Amino acid sequence: MTESPQPPESPQPPEPPVVRLLLAEDQAMVRGALAALLNLEDDLAVVAEVGRGDEVVAAAKSAGVRVALLDIEMPGMTGLEAADALHRALPDVKIVILTTFGRPGFLRRAMESGASAFLVKDAPVAELVAAIRKVLRGERVIDPDLAAAALAAGENPLTPRERDVLAASADGSTIADIAGRLHLSEGTVRNYLSACIQKTAARNRTEAVQAAQQRGWL
Repeated sequence: MTESPQPPESPQPPEPPVVRLLLAEDQAMVRGALAALLNLEDDLAVVAEVGRGDEVVAAAKSAGVRVALLDIEMPGMTGLEAADALHRALPDVKIVILTTFGRPGFLRRAMESGASAFLVKDAPVAELVAAIRKVLRGERVIDPDLAAAALAAGENPLTPRERDVLAASADGSTIADIAGRLHLSEGTVRNYLSACIQKTAARNRTEAVQAAQQRGWL
């Protein structure tokens, strides 16, 4: 008695590709813990870790990442500056900003820098994982409380040049030092600082720096 031929096995669907992630966070313990949690997901893998903002672009290029998770407060370059540089260099890489500081001005600047998501660090990891998957589908993900605060706060009143001058004054530099660093006249620097003081309702440039930083305008 001959055996009937067995039907051919149906081909198995291919495994979905693992999403390669870059994690930029200056606190090594936080970075390591977050990487370990993300690597528990079957479809995610942290393939690059950096502790400085000015290392983000090179690491993203070298590792071929699809999503970059960037802290805001980092040495070398802030996460917002790194986001802008990364978006210019690798516009297809999705950017997720993670921050301890839920300031409305930071949210606006993050979106201007090409970020697709803006989340606070104390959110559950499950929310971060869900956000990564959403940005890969072309969606934007913003912490709802921050979104409401950003709408209430309105636009950043400082012009880009005013922000440059005010940021340059944050370390106590003299008018002459700021002028030399930014290639401006001393009178122009004074005018910019005066405008910053007025727009932040401060009494002096030190208070103007503090007010702008608290609101995420710098």
